[in-house]
Amino acid sequence: MEDTRAALLGDPDADERPTLGVGSDDDDPVERSRRKRRNRKVLVVALVLLLVPVLAVGGYLVWLNQIVTNNVKQEQLLPDSAAPVDANGNAVPLPTGSGTNYLIIGNDAGPDRVGARSDVMVLVHVPADHRNVTLIHFPRDLWVPIPGRGDAKLNAAYAYGGAPLLVKTMQNMLGIKVDHVAMIGFEGFKSMTDAVGGVDVNVEEASEGDGKVFKEGVMRMDGETALIFVRQRYMLSQGDISRGQRQLAFIKALMLKTLSRDVLTNPIKLKDFTEAATNNLTVDQNLDVATMRSEAFALRSLRGSDIRFITAPFSGFGTSPDGQSIDVVDKGRMSDLGKAIREDDLESYQ
Repeated sequence: MEDTRAALLGDPDADERPTLGVGSDDDDPVERSRRKRRNRKVLVVALVLLLVPVLAVGGYLVWLNQIVTNNVKQEQLLPDSAAPVDANGNAVPLPTGSGTNYLIIGNDAGPDRVGARSDVMVLVHVPADHRNVTLIHFPRDLWVPIPGRGDAKLNAAYAYGGAPLLVKTMQNMLGIKVDHVAMIGFEGFKSMTDAVGGVDVNVEEASEGDGKVFKEGVMRMDGETALIFVRQRYMLSQGDISRGQRQLAFIKALMLKTLSRDVLTNPIKLKDFTEAATNNLTVDQNLDVATMRSEAFALRSLRGSDIRFITAPFSGFGTSPDGQSIDVVDKGRMSDLGKAIREDDLESYQ
Protein backbone atom coordinates (compact mmCIF):
# COMPACT_ATOMS: atom_id res chain seq x y z
CA MET A 1 0.00 0.00 0.00
CA GLU A 2 2.80 2.42 0.87
CA ASP A 3 4.46 1.68 -2.49
CA THR A 4 1.23 2.38 -4.38
CA ARG A 5 0.67 5.62 -2.44
CA ALA A 6 4.24 6.75 -3.10
CA ALA A 7 3.97 5.98 -6.80
CA LEU A 8 0.71 7.91 -7.10
CA LEU A 9 2.20 10.88 -5.25
CA GLY A 10 5.25 10.98 -7.44
CA ASP A 11 7.99 9.28 -5.34
CA PRO A 12 10.79 8.75 -7.88
CA ASP A 13 12.11 5.77 -5.90
CA ALA A 14 8.78 3.94 -5.73
CA ASP A 15 9.28 1.59 -8.66
CA GLU A 16 12.87 0.77 -7.69
CA ARG A 17 12.23 0.10 -4.01
CA PRO A 18 12.08 -3.61 -3.12
CA THR A 19 8.92 -4.80 -1.39
CA LEU A 20 9.52 -5.86 2.17
CA GLY A 21 8.45 -9.40 2.87
CA VAL A 22 9.34 -12.39 5.00
CA GLY A 23 13.06 -12.48 5.64
CA SER A 24 13.60 -8.75 4.78
CA ASP A 25 15.97 -6.82 6.93
CA ASP A 26 13.39 -4.45 8.50
CA ASP A 27 15.87 -3.32 11.09
CA ASP A 28 18.59 -2.24 8.69
CA PRO A 29 19.55 1.38 9.65
CA VAL A 30 20.11 2.40 6.02
CA GLU A 31 16.71 1.06 4.97
CA ARG A 32 14.97 2.80 7.89
CA SER A 33 16.62 6.09 6.91
CA ARG A 34 15.48 5.68 3.29
CA ARG A 35 11.92 4.96 4.43
CA LYS A 36 11.85 8.09 6.60
CA ARG A 37 13.04 10.22 3.67
CA ARG A 38 10.39 8.68 1.42
CA ASN A 39 7.67 9.27 4.04
CA ARG A 40 8.71 12.92 4.31
CA LYS A 41 8.43 13.22 0.51
CA VAL A 42 4.94 11.75 0.60
CA LEU A 43 3.93 14.16 3.38
CA VAL A 44 5.31 17.20 1.53
CA VAL A 45 3.56 16.27 -1.72
CA ALA A 46 0.28 15.60 0.10
CA LEU A 47 0.47 18.98 1.83
CA VAL A 48 1.10 20.70 -1.50
CA LEU A 49 -1.93 18.95 -3.04
CA LEU A 50 -4.07 20.13 -0.14
CA LEU A 51 -2.75 23.69 -0.06
CA VAL A 52 -2.95 24.48 -3.78
CA PRO A 53 -6.77 24.54 -3.91
CA VAL A 54 -6.93 26.45 -0.64
CA LEU A 55 -4.51 29.05 -1.92
CA ALA A 56 -6.36 29.19 -5.24
CA VAL A 57 -9.68 29.81 -3.50
CA GLY A 58 -8.08 32.40 -1.26
CA GLY A 59 -6.56 34.16 -4.25
CA TYR A 60 -9.88 33.96 -6.10
CA LEU A 61 -11.73 35.60 -3.22
CA VAL A 62 -9.13 38.35 -3.10
CA TRP A 63 -9.67 38.87 -6.83
CA LEU A 64 -13.48 39.01 -6.38
CA ASN A 65 -13.01 41.49 -3.57
CA GLN A 66 -10.88 43.60 -5.90
CA ILE A 67 -13.62 43.54 -8.56
CA VAL A 68 -16.15 44.79 -6.02
CA THR A 69 -13.79 47.45 -4.71
CA ASN A 70 -12.98 48.75 -8.19
CA ASN A 71 -16.52 48.66 -9.60
CA VAL A 72 -18.83 49.83 -6.83
CA LYS A 73 -19.30 53.59 -6.81
CA GLN A 74 -19.96 55.55 -3.64
CA GLU A 75 -21.93 58.78 -3.59
CA GLN A 76 -23.66 60.87 -0.96
CA LEU A 77 -27.04 59.16 -1.14
CA LEU A 78 -27.91 59.60 2.53
CA PRO A 79 -28.99 63.04 3.79
CA ASP A 80 -26.70 64.98 6.10
CA SER A 81 -29.27 64.67 8.86
CA ALA A 82 -30.62 61.13 8.90
CA ALA A 83 -33.13 61.55 11.74
CA PRO A 84 -36.80 61.41 10.66
CA VAL A 85 -39.25 64.06 11.86
CA ASP A 86 -42.96 63.97 12.65
CA ALA A 87 -45.70 66.17 11.15
CA ASN A 88 -44.70 69.02 13.46
CA GLY A 89 -41.04 68.86 12.48
CA ASN A 90 -39.92 67.22 15.72
CA ALA A 91 -37.23 64.52 15.56
CA VAL A 92 -38.53 60.98 16.03
CA PRO A 93 -36.47 59.03 18.62
CA LEU A 94 -35.19 55.78 17.14
CA PRO A 95 -34.22 52.54 18.91
CA THR A 96 -30.76 51.14 18.34
CA GLY A 97 -29.74 47.62 17.42
CA SER A 98 -33.07 46.90 15.70
CA GLY A 99 -32.01 45.54 12.36
CA THR A 100 -30.84 47.29 9.22
CA ASN A 101 -32.87 49.10 6.55
CA TYR A 102 -31.63 49.23 2.97
CA LEU A 103 -33.39 51.38 0.38
CA ILE A 104 -33.02 49.92 -3.11
CA ILE A 105 -33.62 52.39 -5.95
CA GLY A 106 -33.88 51.23 -9.54
CA ASN A 107 -34.48 53.16 -12.72
CA ASP A 108 -33.99 53.04 -16.47
CA ALA A 109 -31.98 56.21 -16.67
CA GLY A 110 -29.25 55.55 -14.13
CA PRO A 111 -28.38 57.76 -11.15
CA ASP A 112 -26.75 60.60 -13.09
CA ARG A 113 -29.60 61.75 -15.31
CA VAL A 114 -31.00 65.09 -14.15
CA GLY A 115 -34.70 64.84 -13.36
CA ALA A 116 -34.78 61.04 -13.45
CA ARG A 117 -37.60 59.41 -11.51
CA SER A 118 -37.18 56.21 -9.53
CA ASP A 119 -39.15 53.33 -11.05
CA VAL A 120 -38.30 50.87 -8.27
CA MET A 121 -38.33 51.72 -4.58
CA VAL A 122 -37.93 48.75 -2.27
CA LEU A 123 -37.10 48.97 1.42
CA VAL A 124 -35.28 45.84 2.57
CA HIS A 125 -35.39 45.17 6.31
CA VAL A 126 -32.80 42.74 7.67
CA PRO A 127 -33.49 41.89 11.33
CA ALA A 128 -30.70 41.90 13.86
CA ASP A 129 -30.61 38.08 13.98
CA HIS A 130 -30.61 37.76 10.15
CA ARG A 131 -33.26 35.03 10.38
CA ASN A 132 -35.23 36.41 7.42
CA VAL A 133 -35.58 39.37 5.09
CA THR A 134 -38.62 41.55 4.36
CA LEU A 135 -38.89 43.45 1.07
CA ILE A 136 -41.38 46.32 1.09
CA HIS A 137 -42.43 47.75 -2.27
CA PHE A 138 -43.39 51.42 -2.27
CA PRO A 139 -45.57 52.29 -5.28
CA ARG A 140 -44.18 55.30 -7.07
CA ASP A 141 -47.64 56.96 -7.24
CA LEU A 142 -48.12 57.15 -3.46
CA TRP A 143 -49.24 60.72 -2.65
CA VAL A 144 -46.99 61.85 0.21
CA PRO A 145 -45.49 64.98 1.81
CA ILE A 146 -42.04 65.73 0.40
CA PRO A 147 -39.86 67.93 2.65
CA GLY A 148 -39.68 71.43 1.21
CA ARG A 149 -41.88 70.53 -1.78
CA GLY A 150 -45.36 69.90 -0.46
CA ASP A 151 -47.44 66.88 -1.44
CA ALA A 152 -46.47 64.92 -4.55
CA LYS A 153 -45.98 61.42 -5.87
CA LEU A 154 -43.30 59.52 -3.97
CA ASN A 155 -41.01 59.11 -6.98
CA ALA A 156 -41.00 62.88 -7.48
CA ALA A 157 -38.81 63.13 -4.37
CA TYR A 158 -35.95 61.54 -6.32
CA ALA A 159 -36.50 63.92 -9.23
CA TYR A 160 -36.51 66.95 -6.92
CA GLY A 161 -33.54 66.10 -4.73
CA GLY A 162 -32.06 62.71 -5.65
CA ALA A 163 -31.65 59.86 -3.19
CA PRO A 164 -31.13 62.08 -0.09
CA LEU A 165 -34.56 63.71 -0.48
CA LEU A 166 -36.21 60.37 -1.19
CA VAL A 167 -34.63 58.98 1.98
CA LYS A 168 -35.92 61.94 4.01
CA THR A 169 -39.39 61.51 2.55
CA MET A 170 -39.56 57.82 3.42
CA GLN A 171 -38.06 58.29 6.88
CA ASN A 172 -40.67 60.93 7.74
CA MET A 173 -43.49 58.81 6.29
CA LEU A 174 -42.54 55.75 8.36
CA GLY A 175 -40.71 57.22 11.36
CA ILE A 176 -37.68 55.02 10.73
CA LYS A 177 -34.03 55.42 9.85
CA VAL A 178 -32.79 54.32 6.44
CA ASP A 179 -29.32 52.95 7.13
CA HIS A 180 -28.06 52.42 3.60
CA VAL A 181 -28.99 53.13 -0.01
CA ALA A 182 -28.14 51.24 -3.18
CA MET A 183 -29.02 52.39 -6.70
CA ILE A 184 -28.95 50.19 -9.76
CA GLY A 185 -30.09 50.64 -13.35
CA PHE A 186 -32.45 48.13 -14.95
CA GLU A 187 -29.66 47.04 -17.28
CA GLY A 188 -27.86 45.83 -14.18
CA PHE A 189 -30.74 43.50 -13.33
CA LYS A 190 -30.60 42.14 -16.88
CA SER A 191 -26.85 41.45 -16.70
CA MET A 192 -27.09 39.81 -13.27
CA THR A 193 -29.86 37.50 -14.48
CA ASP A 194 -27.81 36.31 -17.44
CA ALA A 195 -24.70 35.92 -15.27
CA VAL A 196 -26.39 33.30 -13.08
CA GLY A 197 -27.89 31.44 -16.04
CA GLY A 198 -31.43 32.76 -15.71
CA VAL A 199 -33.92 32.72 -12.83
CA ASP A 200 -37.20 30.96 -12.06
CA VAL A 201 -39.82 33.64 -11.38
CA ASN A 202 -43.34 33.09 -10.08
CA VAL A 203 -45.78 34.80 -12.46
CA GLU A 204 -48.96 35.62 -10.54
CA GLU A 205 -50.74 37.48 -13.35
CA ALA A 206 -50.56 36.50 -17.00
CA SER A 207 -49.77 39.10 -19.65
CA GLU A 208 -48.18 39.52 -23.04
CA GLY A 209 -46.40 42.25 -24.93
CA ASP A 210 -43.02 43.27 -26.36
CA GLY A 211 -42.78 39.86 -27.99
CA LYS A 212 -43.14 37.92 -24.72
CA VAL A 213 -45.96 35.84 -23.27
CA PHE A 214 -46.10 35.41 -19.49
CA LYS A 215 -48.34 32.61 -18.24
CA GLU A 216 -49.30 32.06 -14.62
CA GLY A 217 -46.88 29.81 -12.76
CA VAL A 218 -43.13 29.51 -12.44
CA MET A 219 -41.29 30.64 -15.57
CA ARG A 220 -37.57 30.49 -16.39
CA MET A 221 -36.39 33.94 -17.55
CA ASP A 222 -33.19 35.22 -19.09
CA GLY A 223 -32.12 38.82 -18.64
CA GLU A 224 -34.09 40.29 -21.56
CA THR A 225 -37.27 38.44 -20.59
CA ALA A 226 -36.94 39.48 -16.94
CA LEU A 227 -36.46 43.12 -17.94
CA ILE A 228 -39.70 43.09 -19.97
CA PHE A 229 -41.45 41.29 -17.11
CA VAL A 230 -40.62 43.94 -14.49
CA ARG A 231 -41.30 46.88 -16.83
CA GLN A 232 -44.84 45.93 -17.88
CA ARG A 233 -47.49 48.07 -16.26
CA TYR A 234 -50.47 49.14 -18.34
CA MET A 235 -51.61 45.62 -19.26
CA LEU A 236 -51.71 44.56 -15.58
CA SER A 237 -54.83 44.66 -13.46
CA GLN A 238 -53.53 47.17 -10.88
CA GLY A 239 -50.97 49.00 -12.98
CA ASP A 240 -48.01 50.13 -10.91
CA ILE A 241 -49.13 48.07 -7.90
CA SER A 242 -49.04 44.88 -9.95
CA ARG A 243 -45.73 45.89 -11.49
CA GLY A 244 -44.27 46.35 -8.03
CA GLN A 245 -45.38 42.85 -7.07
CA ARG A 246 -43.66 41.53 -10.18
CA GLN A 247 -40.48 43.37 -9.27
CA LEU A 248 -40.49 41.78 -5.82
CA ALA A 249 -41.06 38.32 -7.31
CA PHE A 250 -38.10 38.85 -9.64
CA ILE A 251 -35.83 40.19 -6.87
CA LYS A 252 -36.68 37.16 -4.72
CA ALA A 253 -35.87 34.78 -7.58
CA LEU A 254 -32.56 36.52 -8.24
CA MET A 255 -31.63 36.51 -4.53
CA LEU A 256 -32.33 32.80 -4.18
CA LYS A 257 -30.43 31.92 -7.34
CA THR A 258 -27.44 34.02 -6.29
CA LEU A 259 -27.31 32.36 -2.86
CA SER A 260 -27.70 28.87 -4.34
CA ARG A 261 -24.93 26.28 -4.39
CA ASP A 262 -25.08 26.35 -8.19
CA VAL A 263 -23.73 29.91 -8.17
CA LEU A 264 -21.67 30.08 -4.98
CA THR A 265 -19.64 26.99 -5.92
CA ASN A 266 -19.22 27.96 -9.58
CA PRO A 267 -16.24 30.34 -9.92
CA ILE A 268 -17.24 31.51 -13.41
CA LYS A 269 -20.86 32.27 -12.49
CA LEU A 270 -19.83 33.92 -9.24
CA LYS A 271 -17.28 36.10 -11.04
CA ASP A 272 -19.73 37.05 -13.82
CA PHE A 273 -22.47 37.87 -11.31
CA THR A 274 -20.12 39.95 -9.17
CA GLU A 275 -19.03 41.97 -12.20
CA ALA A 276 -22.60 42.43 -13.45
CA ALA A 277 -23.89 43.47 -10.04
CA THR A 278 -21.13 45.92 -9.26
CA ASN A 279 -20.75 47.51 -12.71
CA ASN A 280 -24.16 49.16 -12.32
CA LEU A 281 -24.17 49.72 -8.58
CA THR A 282 -23.90 52.96 -6.64
CA VAL A 283 -24.07 52.87 -2.84
CA ASP A 284 -24.18 55.47 -0.10
CA GLN A 285 -21.13 57.07 1.43
CA ASN A 286 -21.23 54.82 4.51
CA LEU A 287 -21.69 51.42 2.84
CA ASP A 288 -18.26 49.91 2.29
CA VAL A 289 -17.26 46.59 0.74
CA ALA A 290 -16.51 44.99 4.12
CA THR A 291 -20.06 45.73 5.32
CA MET A 292 -21.58 44.31 2.13
CA ARG A 293 -19.47 41.17 2.41
CA SER A 294 -20.35 40.71 6.09
CA GLU A 295 -24.08 41.09 5.41
CA ALA A 296 -23.99 38.64 2.51
CA PHE A 297 -22.17 36.09 4.68
CA ALA A 298 -24.71 36.49 7.48
CA LEU A 299 -27.54 35.76 5.03
CA ARG A 300 -25.91 32.69 3.49
CA SER A 301 -28.53 30.30 4.94
CA LEU A 302 -31.53 32.22 3.60
CA ARG A 303 -34.28 30.13 1.97
CA GLY A 304 -37.35 31.01 -0.07
CA SER A 305 -39.63 30.81 2.94
CA ASP A 306 -37.41 33.31 4.76
CA ILE A 307 -38.10 36.10 2.26
CA ARG A 308 -41.34 38.04 2.74
CA PHE A 309 -42.99 40.56 0.41
CA ILE A 310 -45.07 43.53 1.52
CA THR A 311 -46.64 46.34 -0.48
CA ALA A 312 -46.70 49.62 1.43
CA PRO A 313 -50.29 50.21 2.58
CA PHE A 314 -52.64 52.33 0.50
CA SER A 315 -56.42 52.69 0.76
CA GLY A 316 -57.23 53.01 -2.92
CA PHE A 317 -56.76 55.12 -5.99
CA GLY A 318 -57.59 58.78 -6.40
CA THR A 319 -56.86 62.05 -8.13
CA SER A 320 -54.53 64.75 -6.84
CA PRO A 321 -55.64 68.42 -6.66
CA ASP A 322 -53.78 69.04 -9.92
CA GLY A 323 -55.44 66.10 -11.69
CA GLN A 324 -52.84 63.31 -11.38
CA SER A 325 -53.80 59.68 -10.85
CA ILE A 326 -52.44 58.72 -7.42
CA ASP A 327 -52.35 55.95 -4.80
CA VAL A 328 -53.89 57.14 -1.53
CA VAL A 329 -51.76 56.31 1.54
CA ASP A 330 -53.41 54.37 4.36
CA LYS A 331 -51.95 56.51 7.14
CA GLY A 332 -52.98 54.24 10.01
CA ARG A 333 -51.49 51.14 8.42
CA MET A 334 -48.39 53.08 7.36
CA SER A 335 -47.88 54.06 11.00
CA ASP A 336 -48.20 50.39 12.00
CA LEU A 337 -45.67 49.40 9.36
CA GLY A 338 -43.18 51.98 10.61
CA LYS A 339 -43.62 50.77 14.20
CA ALA A 340 -43.00 47.15 13.16
CA ILE A 341 -39.82 48.16 11.32
CA ARG A 342 -38.54 50.25 14.26
CA GLU A 343 -39.15 47.42 16.70
CA ASP A 344 -37.64 44.78 14.40
CA ASP A 345 -40.93 42.92 14.52
CA LEU A 346 -42.25 42.80 10.98
CA GLU A 347 -43.56 39.29 11.60
CA SER A 348 -46.34 40.88 13.66
CA TYR A 349 -47.36 43.17 10.81
CA GLN A 350 -50.31 41.72 8.89
